[in-house]
Amino acid sequence: MSIKSFFTKEKTPTNREWKEKNKGYLRQLQKFLDVADNIEREDLKKSVIAEMLKCDMILTELAERQINLISRR
Repeated sequence: MSIKSFFTKEKTPTNREWKEKNKGYLRQLQKFLDVADNIEREDLKKSVIAEMLKCDMILTELAERQINLISRR
């Protein structure tokens, strides 16, 4: 699966403000990217970033399911 296809799934919601405006999340994401930027091998750097973004997407989807379950109550 390519990174592009992973993030262009039709089911990916466009309203992720709850996450994308969270200062703690953004701070930690920036720290990760800063550390990953120091990886010298470009292929390894891209692979590490891609895997972290996949994990982030899965956790986001899990969180959204929980938010939806709570909001239905």
